Amino acid sequence: MAYAIDDVVAEVCAGVNARWRGIDPLLPRLPGHIEDGADYLVAWDRNRRPAGFAAYRRAWSPQDKLDQTWGTATKFVMRPRIAGPDVRTALDQLLTQWQRDVTGQPGARDYDTAATVNWPSRDTAGILPLLSHGLQPMAVIAARRGGVPADRPVPVDGLVIREAGPADLAAVTGMEMGVIRYDSQFGTAIVRPATEALVHAEATAALTNHRGWIWLAERNGRPAGLLAIQPPQEAGWIAVMTSAAPAAYLQTLFVRPDERGGGVGARLVRRAHEALDAAGVGVTILHYSQVNPLSGPFWNRMGYRPLWTTWESRPAAALR
Repeated sequence: MAYAIDDVVAEVCAGVNARWRGIDPLLPRLPGHIEDGADYLVAWDRNRRPAGFAAYRRAWSPQDKLDQTWGTATKFVMRPRIAGPDVRTALDQLLTQWQRDVTGQPGARDYDTAATVNWPSRDTAGILPLLSHGLQPMAVIAARRGGVPADRPVPVDGLVIREAGPADLAAVTGMEMGVIRYDSQFGTAIVRPATEALVHAEATAALTNHRGWIWLAERNGRPAGLLAIQPPQEAGWIAVMTSAAPAAYLQTLFVRPDERGGGVGARLVRRAHEALDAAGVGVTILHYSQVNPLSGPFWNRMGYRPLWTTWESRPAAALR
């Protein structure tokens, strides 16, 4: 039987939706239609029926966009969808086909490139194929349902948490850069020549347009930490990663090095959760580095758990 790609996508998505419901209820329901502008690969089962497909594309972030700070400038991105039951074999087929395409692309050996796959964190059937093709877990997309309690934060003497405004631009920009510099240790951020100017411009806009969603922690009048949220009307780009709605994105949490370990971060998160729950936000999503030894335990205490894991090979031609 011959299959058109739209038929493959529709059939596989129906199987994926059924399988994902049993794996993680926070995973999105796939719409079952083809993705505009993407190329496609198909995996077949022993009966020559579609077992999975992958949409893939090459993405490039220009120097004047802050996206280039969050990872490599060029990304070869694949979105695999496997209906099962043999997830391991189907994913191996797709990765093998993709590797042949990626390694033949101009510039794929440049250091500032990556081959990237987002895979559901609880879908453990795909881990061995991802590893065998040279991909490494780099980042986690974690989620917290509205109303899920966090560990009660300890009192912090002299700490005041307040909404940030335009007068706090210098402090906010400095702490946003602190996050980027810290994350650059793990490869999830890359400080580039334009990064600080772009962060300054983004902070200026956020402090004007997102009033009520950015908080500063201060001790004795000195900034100690920052937490910033993208409200649901700004978080559509990440909301597609989950079935829960509405979704907000926790884009920044930073605590000054001399204040870490004393409860400042937990107090900021608690304040943000109060606002999110009061606004009826169904799920809050954030990123953290997989190899940061502090992030996973902290966010688990705050009520978050892994939803997706981002796997990468750098450079892209290291895919095998």
